[in-house]
Amino acid sequence: MIPVSKILERKGNEVYSVSPDSSAYDAIKVMGEKGAGTVLVLEDGKIVGIVSERDYTRKVVVPKRTTEDLNVSEIMSTNVTTVTSDSSVEECMGLMTDKKIRHLPVVNEGQIAGVVSIGDVVRFLLSEKEMVIKHYEKYIYEGY
Repeated sequence: MIPVSKILERKGNEVYSVSPDSSAYDAIKVMGEKGAGTVLVLEDGKIVGIVSERDYTRKVVVPKRTTEDLNVSEIMSTNVTTVTSDSSVEECMGLMTDKKIRHLPVVNEGQIAGVVSIGDVVRFLLSEKEMVIKHYEKYIYEGY
């Protein structure tokens, strides 16, 4: 079982966030500027919600609401699923699949260590599988 901390070692632990009273427009602007699919909603350094492009589309675009007049607190998801750095990559994939979410904040003892996406998990697992295949190919063709 490989811990999710290995993904954060490769990708880094930069976290993009807004406050609950930021406008929905500010949240989507941060996502666009950073090339991120989500931002955490933080209050006093604690996660109080998460806003994804999906939240924005479903709660702002589809109902044709105005983004400048909406606060993040009106569109954020509040039941945020988190993991710790010790959680396994497989556990993360299972949570994402079961809960139909694409981003998992990594939190250790109340401190945010980073965020992993489903893309991060898939890339990591493919990379690990590729290393195993190369190892076996070397063993088969070159021996030890």
